[in-house]
Amino acid sequence: MTKPYPKPTDRPDFKVWTVYDHPTDHPDLYVARLFIGIEPTETALLDADLERLRERLAKLGLVRLDRHPDDDATIMECWI
Repeated sequence: MTKPYPKPTDRPDFKVWTVYDHPTDHPDLYVARLFIGIEPTETALLDADLERLRERLAKLGLVRLDRHPDDDATIMECWI
C-alpha cells in the first residue's frame, strides 16, 4: 500500500497570502494576510488600490490563484 502524499498545507513552511476585499477590520482597504500552513500570522499588506497590492505580491515572486467557490465572500484570491 502506498503512503498518501501530504497536503501542502500540512507543511509547516507552506506560506500563502490571502487577499480580502475590504474586510470588517479594514473596511476601506484591500488586505493580504499571510498564513503559514493553515495558521494566520500577524503579517499583512494593506492598500486602497487592488492592482497596487497585486503588484506588491507579484514582486515577492508569488503567483496568483483564483478564489475557490466555497471561500468566504470577502476572499478575492490567494498568492503562493
